[in-house]
Amino acid sequence: MKSVGIIVEYNPFHNGHAYHVQQAKTISNADIVIAVMSGYFLQRGEPALVSKWARTNMALRAGVDIVIELPYAFATQKAEVFANGAISLLHALGVDSLCFGSEEGNITPFHELVNFYKKNEGVLDVAIKKEIKKGVSYPKAAASAFHVLKEEGLLDLSLPNNILGFHYVKAIKEKQAEIEAFTVARTKSGYHDPAPKDRSIASATSIRNELKSTNHLKAIQSFVPNTTLAILEKEYASHGQFVSWEKLFPFLKYRLLTAPLDELQMIYEIEEGIESRLVSRVKDAQSFQKFIESVKTKRFTWTRLQRMCTHILTNAKKCEMAEALETKEADYIRLLGMSLNGQLYLNQMKKNISLPFISKYSKHHQDLLKLDVVAAHTYGLAFPPPVREQFIKAEYTMHPIIQSPFRL
Repeated sequence: MKSVGIIVEYNPFHNGHAYHVQQAKTISNADIVIAVMSGYFLQRGEPALVSKWARTNMALRAGVDIVIELPYAFATQKAEVFANGAISLLHALGVDSLCFGSEEGNITPFHELVNFYKKNEGVLDVAIKKEIKKGVSYPKAAASAFHVLKEEGLLDLSLPNNILGFHYVKAIKEKQAEIEAFTVARTKSGYHDPAPKDRSIASATSIRNELKSTNHLKAIQSFVPNTTLAILEKEYASHGQFVSWEKLFPFLKYRLLTAPLDELQMIYEIEEGIESRLVSRVKDAQSFQKFIESVKTKRFTWTRLQRMCTHILTNAKKCEMAEALETKEADYIRLLGMSLNGQLYLNQMKKNISLPFISKYSKHHQDLLKLDVVAAHTYGLAFPPPVREQFIKAEYTMHPIIQSPFRL
């Protein structure tokens, strides 16, 4: 069975994602679609709107065959680390190809840029660090560094999906993985679009903004599959809310106001004395939105600050995250769900998969997995006590979802 991998967050799964799944299968001629999906906290430092189980169900109902979790140590990182973790999992699962969305839409410039980077790695790294010291974000620094070398026709690295795609292709080559890369052009909506620009296609960001401003699921029904809408309705009926940073802000505020500064300095991504600024600004902040607005600078961007806050909330220390940075490899596979075809694929491939499959936390003690456990407990704080206990219990007892095509 031929397989194609995709790397996703599905926050939530929408019509653009459905198009991506269909295109990935078509252009790669694959029988099986395998998704590596972020868990409870996402790359930009945000908590997911709904649980990973609900998002897994969305994916399976829309044609994905296997969903595995990208560990917290990779999921909440900058593009390079995020990509390395995801590609290591797809490589372990023996996928034949990878398909990602990009603003470019043509795979050739990604290969050209990776080859160019390899030839000029030292010079580029120095140029990027020089730009970052000026107080600009990594994407702008990377784009500027490539421009400095006056190479014309290179891939535009100022665009978020192009950046990820570059690091996916780079990771495949570095790991010498036999994975063929494909890309599909993003259409009708940009990654950061704050509001919908089309009647049926909208970014996940704009969909979340619509939910936030209207507090009604009917506002997004034209942008998501019916199965996604049904799952969101069920989640809201069960929990009475969707998760956001505002739900977790009181716990972040408590952490910042009670933790000693030397303890905060040990948290991953805390550097250059930013902990003092965080503590001073959180005292009078009445919301997460206002708090980040008061802390944000050119050097410390919104995304960077959100990731810091996520690590503060989960108490993810620099020493604990070091493993992901050093090995660039996930050391286990957390299976979240599969279709009947996905189950058949895993049965055929199981002898060739080197990493252990994990279904229950209590039986395993990998360092990276411990971070996932803490992330699950932290995410659960967003719910009121009766729901919170049920949610946490599910993390220890929930088996992978096996999706029948006849059952929601």
